[in-house]
Amino acid sequence: MNPRPISNRMWDGIRTEFTLPALEQVRRRLAEIMEDPEPVMGQLVRVFVGGGTICPGFQFLPGGRLHPTVLVLFERALELGIPHNYFTAWMVSPVRTLRGLRPVDCLELPARLLSLLTSGSPLPGPSPHRRPSRA
Repeated sequence: MNPRPISNRMWDGIRTEFTLPALEQVRRRLAEIMEDPEPVMGQLVRVFVGGGTICPGFQFLPGGRLHPTVLVLFERALELGIPHNYFTAWMVSPVRTLRGLRPVDCLELPARLLSLLTSGSPLPGPSPHRRPSRA
């Protein structure tokens, strides 16, 4: 089964709402606010689009630090084998069990979001822990 591609419209929406700076832009910004940005660079959600690497802005707090809930969710997504791009798409997609809100709108509910992520509720792409649909 081939994973569903994520549309350019999705990336355009993220860019408009949250920004999608290039990885090197993020590295330069972090170097301005901390002595050693490399540990933080290793924790970034990265999106791989059109041969470039960009970073969704929803993971940053004002001042450039990383949002702790996004860090926890992303760490779990990696453990589950969920690719960066699909994790990002899940973060900005409405979830029925959140009453149509998006995970990014509910960052104050980390335990609930972790539960949803772990259950595969419903991820927009491939997930090794999710059963294939019977469509």
